[in-house]
Amino acid sequence: MLEALFKLKEHGTNVKTEVIAGFTTFLTMAYIIFVNPAILAQTGMDFNAVFVATCLAAAFGTAVMALLANYPIALAPGMGLNAYFTFAVVKGMGVPWQTALGAVFISGVIFVLVSSFKIREVLVNAIPHSLKLAISAGVGLFLAIIGLKSAGLITASPVTMVQLGDIHAPSTLLAVFGFFLIVALEYRKVKGAIIIGVLGVTLLSILFGLTEFKGVFSPPPSIAPTFMQMDIKSAFNAGLIGVVFIFFFVDLFDTTGTLVGVAHRSGLLGKDGKLPRLKKALFADSSAIMVGAALGTSSVTAYVESAAGVAAGGRTGLTSLVVAILFLSALFVAPLAGTVPAYATAPALCYVAVLMARGLAEVDWDDITEAAPAVITAVGMPFTYSIADGIAFGFISYAAIKVLAGRYKDLSPAVLIITTLWIVKFAVFG
Repeated sequence: MLEALFKLKEHGTNVKTEVIAGFTTFLTMAYIIFVNPAILAQTGMDFNAVFVATCLAAAFGTAVMALLANYPIALAPGMGLNAYFTFAVVKGMGVPWQTALGAVFISGVIFVLVSSFKIREVLVNAIPHSLKLAISAGVGLFLAIIGLKSAGLITASPVTMVQLGDIHAPSTLLAVFGFFLIVALEYRKVKGAIIIGVLGVTLLSILFGLTEFKGVFSPPPSIAPTFMQMDIKSAFNAGLIGVVFIFFFVDLFDTTGTLVGVAHRSGLLGKDGKLPRLKKALFADSSAIMVGAALGTSSVTAYVESAAGVAAGGRTGLTSLVVAILFLSALFVAPLAGTVPAYATAPALCYVAVLMARGLAEVDWDDITEAAPAVITAVGMPFTYSIADGIAFGFISYAAIKVLAGRYKDLSPAVLIITTLWIVKFAVFG
């Protein structure tokens, strides 16, 4: 049944590999089930209800991606979008969280419509090949900065923006050891090297008394305080048009970047550079946004941490299905999931960053009009801490350089439209 559903042999994989990949992806993104409620709770939303909503929304979106699109890509409420929801919309503009959820729901409806009419598919396939390669590498660099921060190797600085962290901290040393272990095991072609590294660091952390073993089971809390609490009518207020636009636009290119980057790393891009079954993949995240808003959480998006599962061998939707099941099980084993510290998953993110960075090697470096925008795209993602902004910089620089170089014929109408939209977004909404 699994073979017929996911075509495992066709993708050169098997059930064991896909299950390990699923566990790997889940472990690298399990932090969201605790971080997302902590952020949204600052709006006045019930922490426990958001915890349940986060698990259910992630499970739904990831299951749809698995069963409909057959991709090893997991979804969950997006970091960055949840911060915008809390600090910019609710606390910054004074919008009730119920109304903000209504805005998220409307953006999801727009997503579905745009995906249904193939507009979004055209936009994704219009991305120049050099930028697709750069997006893959940029997502890797984005993962690297997340991993280095989680490991404690880098920290904020008021003078230089970023600086070396406390390299004497036991947690940092364990994270470094975990990275070395994963690389060594991968070189020796040991199956499940990434998950061995993550669990190995977790076990050592428990033994050294750095991490508290929080138990295994606990009953799931009630979702009633946030379920169907969205206020769609109030979200249609003219003052919230910009909010809906930003939710829509940022998530559009956040997901697009993740899909392209992870697909390139896993060899799922077609010979023409396009993503097969793209419409189905786009429907997964757009429908998950609406469901997430109804449950009580901010926008759901594809997760870059999916690349960790791909690096572990995941190639089909079975990987995603395992992740979806684990998100559901997290409702009952929240203490166990919370035992894995962030610095234990950091080595996995840094290792995946190494693998994805090689996308830049395939860029045509002899054509500076292709190479320069590619570098800007890749570097823009980690330094703006946003996949969407990195893509924006790439499109704007690509169009500007091509025009100034007299290569305007290289620009398709779709590229010009996307570039214009990004310029409008920055000019009007910042």
